[in-house]
Amino acid sequence: MLLEEDVPFEQQWGKIMTSPTALAGKGWSALVLAGSRPKGDALAAHFGVSTKALIDFDGVPMLSRVLAALHATAGVERIVVIAQDIERLEDAVAQGGGATLRRSQGGISSSIADLAGSADLPFPILVTTADHPLLESALLSGFMHDAGDADVAVGMVEREALLARYPENKRTWLKFSDGYWSGANLFALQSVKCLPALELWSRAEQDRKTAWKLFLHFGPWLALRALTRTIGLAEAFRQAGNRLGLKARLVPLATPEAAIDVDKPDDHRQALEIWYRRKASQQT
Repeated sequence: MLLEEDVPFEQQWGKIMTSPTALAGKGWSALVLAGSRPKGDALAAHFGVSTKALIDFDGVPMLSRVLAALHATAGVERIVVIAQDIERLEDAVAQGGGATLRRSQGGISSSIADLAGSADLPFPILVTTADHPLLESALLSGFMHDAGDADVAVGMVEREALLARYPENKRTWLKFSDGYWSGANLFALQSVKCLPALELWSRAEQDRKTAWKLFLHFGPWLALRALTRTIGLAEAFRQAGNRLGLKARLVPLATPEAAIDVDKPDDHRQALEIWYRRKASQQT
């Protein structure tokens, strides 16, 4: 279901709610974000590839690892990969078991909004990224289950869970009264009610790693409470969702590897070490 740029969202609501494509599908769709930054990606250049999704990870591109994990996850019935230059991802997609390739339009949130509820990507939708090669089916299944009946659910890892196993890991932490949180690049979009959130997210994308700036888009009081750490992240999500007329949920993830995506060479090194340990344990 494509949103019309010059028509207010409220006027399109009835059409969206009755759209057969918006209501179609019983299993999960999976959307993998595999685009490049507008000014290029230093990590891709470091590894001598054209885009980060193609960085080698134990013999195959990271994107292929992500797709293989999704194909192994019960309940995932269709997979879509979006990127600016989809042609150069075709081989990696084939190595990962296949997926539908779609060209992204504009920012991340607008690209998701263009596809959400379409025949290619019916609800519910699991969203993740191509730079997350440590994903496993158990983690993905657990996240989808714990999303419950939320219209929008966000998977995150609390600092103690990560540092207890990987004390050397360096992350960007959102600091709240219920802990310090790092994103896991896992999102569940389960109904058309998520579309206003995506519209807001498109305006807030530059602030997504600074809690008070992010929540400023939901009003100054919520931003102030985030800044002063007088609210937990779970409650902040709930209140932000209420302002948009939807149910938003934080999904705390006990698996620390969920927070280890590959943004820097050190991340790649650590992720490979974890991967090799997994392989060794599976062979014994």
